[in-house]
Amino acid sequence: MNISICIKVGQTSPEKMPGLAYFIYMYFSMSSYEKSDSSSAHYNDDISDIRKSLNGDGEAFRRIVERHQQHVSGIMWRFSRDPHHHKELVQDVFIETYTSLANYRPVAPFTHWLARIATRVGYKFWRRQARERKTPTLPIEDWDALENFPASEINPEYAAELLYRLLAQLPPRDRLVLTLRYVDGHSVAKTAELAGWTKIMVKVQTLRAKAKLRKLFEQTEKQQ
Repeated sequence: MNISICIKVGQTSPEKMPGLAYFIYMYFSMSSYEKSDSSSAHYNDDISDIRKSLNGDGEAFRRIVERHQQHVSGIMWRFSRDPHHHKELVQDVFIETYTSLANYRPVAPFTHWLARIATRVGYKFWRRQARERKTPTLPIEDWDALENFPASEINPEYAAELLYRLLAQLPPRDRLVLTLRYVDGHSVAKTAELAGWTKIMVKVQTLRAKAKLRKLFEQTEKQQ
Protein backbone atom coordinates (compact mmCIF):
# COMPACT_ATOMS: atom_id res chain seq x y z
CA MET A 1 0.00 0.00 0.00
CA ASN A 2 1.51 3.30 -1.06
CA ILE A 3 1.00 5.51 1.96
CA SER A 4 3.43 8.15 0.70
CA ILE A 5 0.77 9.46 -1.64
CA CYS A 6 -1.31 10.35 1.41
CA ILE A 7 1.46 12.33 3.00
CA LYS A 8 2.68 14.32 0.00
CA VAL A 9 -0.56 16.15 -0.62
CA GLY A 10 -0.82 18.07 -3.85
CA GLN A 11 1.14 15.80 -6.18
CA THR A 12 -2.02 14.74 -7.98
CA SER A 13 -5.57 16.02 -8.31
CA PRO A 14 -7.93 14.83 -5.53
CA GLU A 15 -10.45 13.21 -7.85
CA LYS A 16 -7.72 10.96 -9.28
CA MET A 17 -6.46 9.78 -5.92
CA PRO A 18 -7.24 6.26 -4.68
CA GLY A 19 -9.71 6.14 -1.83
CA LEU A 20 -7.39 6.19 1.16
CA ALA A 21 -5.26 8.98 -0.24
CA TYR A 22 -8.34 11.05 -1.07
CA PHE A 23 -9.72 10.95 2.44
CA ILE A 24 -6.38 11.72 4.03
CA TYR A 25 -5.99 14.57 1.55
CA MET A 26 -9.38 15.94 2.54
CA TYR A 27 -8.44 15.54 6.20
CA PHE A 28 -5.33 17.69 5.90
CA SER A 29 -6.75 20.23 3.47
CA MET A 30 -9.89 21.08 5.46
CA SER A 31 -9.84 24.79 6.19
CA SER A 32 -10.33 26.03 9.71
CA TYR A 33 -13.65 27.62 10.47
CA GLU A 34 -15.81 28.47 13.44
CA LYS A 35 -18.83 26.23 13.64
CA SER A 36 -22.08 28.12 13.72
CA ASP A 37 -24.55 27.42 16.49
CA SER A 38 -27.90 28.68 17.68
CA SER A 39 -26.65 29.46 21.17
CA SER A 40 -27.80 33.08 21.02
CA ALA A 41 -31.38 31.93 20.42
CA HIS A 42 -31.39 30.12 23.78
CA TYR A 43 -29.33 32.63 25.74
CA ASN A 44 -32.16 34.11 27.79
CA ASP A 45 -33.74 30.71 28.43
CA ASP A 46 -30.40 29.33 29.57
CA ILE A 47 -29.73 32.20 31.95
CA SER A 48 -33.20 31.92 33.44
CA ASP A 49 -33.02 28.15 33.91
CA ILE A 50 -29.50 28.30 35.33
CA ARG A 51 -30.64 30.73 38.01
CA LYS A 52 -33.64 28.56 38.82
CA SER A 53 -31.47 25.43 38.93
CA LEU A 54 -29.09 27.06 41.38
CA ASN A 55 -32.11 27.78 43.57
CA GLY A 56 -33.05 24.11 43.62
CA ASP A 57 -35.48 23.91 40.70
CA GLY A 58 -34.89 20.43 39.24
CA GLU A 59 -37.35 21.01 36.42
CA ALA A 60 -35.26 23.95 35.21
CA PHE A 61 -32.16 21.78 34.89
CA ARG A 62 -34.20 19.14 33.07
CA ARG A 63 -35.04 21.82 30.50
CA ILE A 64 -31.35 22.65 30.15
CA VAL A 65 -30.57 18.99 29.46
CA GLU A 66 -33.36 18.67 26.90
CA ARG A 67 -32.31 21.89 25.18
CA HIS A 68 -28.67 20.89 24.79
CA GLN A 69 -28.69 17.10 24.75
CA GLN A 70 -28.43 16.82 20.97
CA HIS A 71 -25.52 19.26 20.87
CA VAL A 72 -23.64 17.40 23.61
CA SER A 73 -24.41 14.04 22.01
CA GLY A 74 -22.82 15.25 18.77
CA ILE A 75 -19.67 16.35 20.57
CA MET A 76 -19.34 13.09 22.47
CA TRP A 77 -19.72 11.08 19.27
CA ARG A 78 -16.21 12.31 18.48
CA PHE A 79 -14.94 10.66 21.63
CA SER A 80 -16.71 7.30 21.44
CA ARG A 81 -18.83 5.51 18.87
CA ASP A 82 -19.68 2.70 21.21
CA PRO A 83 -23.37 3.20 22.15
CA HIS A 84 -22.85 2.30 25.80
CA HIS A 85 -19.80 4.50 26.29
CA HIS A 86 -21.37 7.33 24.31
CA LYS A 87 -24.46 7.34 26.52
CA GLU A 88 -22.33 7.34 29.66
CA LEU A 89 -20.20 10.21 28.35
CA VAL A 90 -23.26 12.36 27.63
CA GLN A 91 -24.53 11.66 31.15
CA ASP A 92 -21.12 12.49 32.62
CA VAL A 93 -21.12 15.84 30.82
CA PHE A 94 -24.45 16.86 32.34
CA ILE A 95 -23.46 15.58 35.78
CA GLU A 96 -20.35 17.75 35.69
CA THR A 97 -22.40 20.61 34.28
CA TYR A 98 -24.82 20.38 37.20
CA THR A 99 -22.09 20.24 39.83
CA SER A 100 -20.21 23.14 38.20
CA LEU A 101 -23.21 25.32 37.36
CA ALA A 102 -22.34 27.94 39.97
CA ASN A 103 -19.05 28.55 38.12
CA TYR A 104 -20.74 29.60 34.88
CA ARG A 105 -20.41 33.30 34.03
CA PRO A 106 -22.78 34.64 31.34
CA VAL A 107 -20.09 36.55 29.44
CA ALA A 108 -20.40 33.98 26.64
CA PRO A 109 -23.19 31.64 25.50
CA PHE A 110 -23.84 28.68 27.77
CA THR A 111 -23.17 26.28 24.88
CA HIS A 112 -19.54 27.45 24.73
CA TRP A 113 -19.05 26.66 28.41
CA LEU A 114 -20.86 23.36 27.95
CA ALA A 115 -18.59 22.44 25.02
CA ARG A 116 -15.51 22.98 27.19
CA ILE A 117 -16.91 20.61 29.79
CA ALA A 118 -17.74 18.05 27.09
CA THR A 119 -14.23 18.28 25.66
CA ARG A 120 -12.70 17.81 29.09
CA VAL A 121 -14.90 14.79 29.84
CA GLY A 122 -14.10 13.22 26.47
CA TYR A 123 -10.37 13.82 26.84
CA LYS A 124 -10.39 12.14 30.26
CA PHE A 125 -12.17 9.18 28.68
CA TRP A 126 -9.49 8.89 25.97
CA ARG A 127 -6.73 9.05 28.57
CA ARG A 128 -8.38 6.32 30.61
CA GLN A 129 -8.76 4.16 27.50
CA ALA A 130 -5.10 4.70 26.64
CA ARG A 131 -4.00 3.64 30.12
CA GLU A 132 -6.18 0.53 29.88
CA ARG A 133 -5.12 -0.08 26.26
CA LYS A 134 -8.72 -0.11 25.04
CA THR A 135 -8.38 2.04 21.93
CA PRO A 136 -10.06 0.84 18.70
CA THR A 137 -7.85 -1.34 16.52
CA LEU A 138 -6.89 -0.55 12.95
CA PRO A 139 -6.97 -3.73 10.80
CA ILE A 140 -4.58 -3.46 7.87
CA GLU A 141 -7.05 -5.20 5.57
CA ASP A 142 -9.49 -2.32 6.05
CA TRP A 143 -6.90 0.13 4.76
CA ASP A 144 -6.21 -2.16 1.81
CA ALA A 145 -9.88 -2.17 0.92
CA LEU A 146 -10.05 1.61 1.10
CA GLU A 147 -6.85 2.03 -0.91
CA ASN A 148 -8.11 -0.11 -3.78
CA PHE A 149 -11.32 1.82 -4.42
CA PRO A 150 -11.66 5.22 -6.11
CA ALA A 151 -12.90 7.99 -3.85
CA SER A 152 -16.23 8.22 -5.68
CA GLU A 153 -17.10 4.62 -4.70
CA ILE A 154 -16.31 4.83 -1.00
CA ASN A 155 -19.01 5.12 1.64
CA PRO A 156 -18.21 8.33 3.58
CA GLU A 157 -19.40 6.76 6.85
CA TYR A 158 -17.00 3.85 6.35
CA ALA A 159 -14.13 6.20 5.62
CA ALA A 160 -15.01 8.32 8.65
CA GLU A 161 -14.94 5.23 10.86
CA LEU A 162 -11.48 4.31 9.58
CA LEU A 163 -10.28 7.85 10.18
CA TYR A 164 -11.63 7.64 13.73
CA ARG A 165 -9.74 4.39 14.27
CA LEU A 166 -6.60 5.86 12.76
CA LEU A 167 -6.64 8.81 15.15
CA ALA A 168 -7.27 6.40 18.02
CA GLN A 169 -3.76 5.00 17.48
CA LEU A 170 -2.29 8.34 18.56
CA PRO A 171 -1.73 9.52 22.15
CA PRO A 172 -4.82 11.28 23.58
CA ARG A 173 -3.29 14.77 23.40
CA ASP A 174 -2.43 14.37 19.70
CA ARG A 175 -5.79 12.82 18.98
CA LEU A 176 -7.56 15.73 20.67
CA VAL A 177 -5.79 18.50 18.81
CA LEU A 178 -6.24 16.86 15.40
CA THR A 179 -9.90 16.16 16.11
CA LEU A 180 -10.62 19.72 17.21
CA ARG A 181 -8.56 21.37 14.48
CA TYR A 182 -9.30 19.21 11.42
CA VAL A 183 -12.30 16.99 12.11
CA ASP A 184 -14.38 19.62 13.90
CA GLY A 185 -12.72 22.43 11.96
CA HIS A 186 -12.07 24.79 14.87
CA SER A 187 -9.62 27.66 14.71
CA VAL A 188 -6.47 27.75 16.83
CA ALA A 189 -8.18 30.15 19.24
CA LYS A 190 -11.29 28.01 19.61
CA THR A 191 -9.22 24.85 20.03
CA ALA A 192 -7.23 26.54 22.79
CA GLU A 193 -10.46 27.56 24.50
CA LEU A 194 -11.98 24.08 24.34
CA ALA A 195 -8.83 22.23 25.38
CA GLY A 196 -7.77 24.72 28.03
CA TRP A 197 -4.42 25.30 26.30
CA THR A 198 -2.59 28.37 25.06
CA LYS A 199 -2.63 29.21 21.34
CA ILE A 200 1.09 28.51 21.14
CA MET A 201 0.56 25.11 22.70
CA VAL A 202 -2.16 24.31 20.15
CA LYS A 203 0.15 25.22 17.25
CA VAL A 204 3.06 23.20 18.61
CA GLN A 205 0.86 20.22 19.47
CA THR A 206 -0.69 20.28 15.99
CA LEU A 207 2.72 20.06 14.33
CA ARG A 208 3.80 17.22 16.62
CA ALA A 209 0.55 15.34 16.10
CA LYS A 210 0.81 15.60 12.31
CA ALA A 211 4.36 14.28 12.48
CA LYS A 212 3.21 11.30 14.54
CA LEU A 213 0.38 10.65 12.11
CA ARG A 214 2.82 10.61 9.20
CA LYS A 215 5.02 8.18 11.13
CA LEU A 216 1.99 5.98 11.71
CA PHE A 217 1.36 5.90 7.96
CA GLU A 218 4.97 4.92 7.34
CA GLN A 219 4.80 2.13 9.92
CA THR A 220 1.61 0.84 8.33
CA GLU A 221 3.27 0.81 4.92
CA LYS A 222 6.19 -1.26 6.23
CA GLN A 223 3.76 -3.94 7.38
CA GLN A 224 2.64 -4.58 3.82
